[in-house]
Amino acid sequence: MQHIEITRTVTIPDQHKIERYRSAPQNGPRILFFSGGTALREVSRDIIQYTHNSVHLITPFDSGGSSAVLRDEFFMPAVGDIRNRLMSLADMSVLGNPEIYAFFTYRLDKNASQTELRKELEQLTTGHHPLINAVPSPMRKFIQSSMISIQKSISDSFDLRGANLGNLVLAAEYINHDRQFSPVIYLFSKLAEVRGIVRPIANVTADLAVSLEDGKTIVGQHLITGKETAPLTSKIKDIWLVKSQQDPLPISVSITKSTCNLINRAELICYPMGSFYSSLLANLLPQGVGTSIAKTKCPKVFIPNTGTDVELFGHTLSEQIELLLFHLKKDSPADISTNDILNLIVLDSDTTQYNGSLNNDMLSREGITVVSCDLITKQSSPYIDAAVLNRILLSLC
Repeated sequence: MQHIEITRTVTIPDQHKIERYRSAPQNGPRILFFSGGTALREVSRDIIQYTHNSVHLITPFDSGGSSAVLRDEFFMPAVGDIRNRLMSLADMSVLGNPEIYAFFTYRLDKNASQTELRKELEQLTTGHHPLINAVPSPMRKFIQSSMISIQKSISDSFDLRGANLGNLVLAAEYINHDRQFSPVIYLFSKLAEVRGIVRPIANVTADLAVSLEDGKTIVGQHLITGKETAPLTSKIKDIWLVKSQQDPLPISVSITKSTCNLINRAELICYPMGSFYSSLLANLLPQGVGTSIAKTKCPKVFIPNTGTDVELFGHTLSEQIELLLFHLKKDSPADISTNDILNLIVLDSDTTQYNGSLNNDMLSREGITVVSCDLITKQSSPYIDAAVLNRILLSLC
């Protein structure tokens, strides 16, 4: 087998290429996203029209919400963002499994008593709940078995308020499969007719820590995002992984060979919008990510945030690019060149959407090309329109 490198000119958007992907999404391109949370929900729902081969590497470091309850109970990585992305990629057409989608997205009442919630869990395990009854056999048997397993595993103090059933199934099967995610996600994907590949960036239980310019250190992703606490009022200086909020010692984490292979097979790598530190940079913290990206010969694209990201308090657009490059190169700063890890930055044509101007001298020196497009539509404002973005990414493949 011979490998050669070629350069080519592309049209954005390339309608011919887009329609070709739409006609055969099972053969669509392997676009790889580093993300977490919900910022790519609409992108994921839209992209399955064009490719069933997109890859989503997700941060398992969430420390808030119902994921935190499962983490504390079973000392396991957070599953909420993984489940969220799986559901965003689920086939919602007549060919999909809407009953399973309904089950996996259902949340127990946040305001109900523990007695009421334990009773509802019992109905789910015995098959007397309408959600489980709606699932066709033999899938019902598998899900019911998972619910029985989680019912037996949780302690009497486990808080079921707001628990997501999909998260409970993932947690049960994670434990049943020797704490390995790949077989669990594979089964989950088959059940829900997921049209893409979803994996945690690393199969570890860890927390995010950041240092601020005012001298404070914050441990815990949920304390950084401004969703469960007040937004940050001091600029983030650094981010790293720690063992836990109770044991905040820095740890070293590496990606697996299978994750390397997913990166190496990508036809386009996207560093997308979303929480800049807790979603994007968090995915780049494990060792081996930057090296694997550098070895992958495909376009690499950064999509900066429009709208508001509280984690970027005090940051300019140029600083974001510099931080992204720093974390992508940290595996081997002397050996990884910018051209190996970042080629394009896609911006909205209205530059007032961003904080600060670009350092054009730096971009020219590093060989980074800026692509200016109308990313924001009337319907999506102030955020990027998912359908518009996908057509750009597909055209670049």
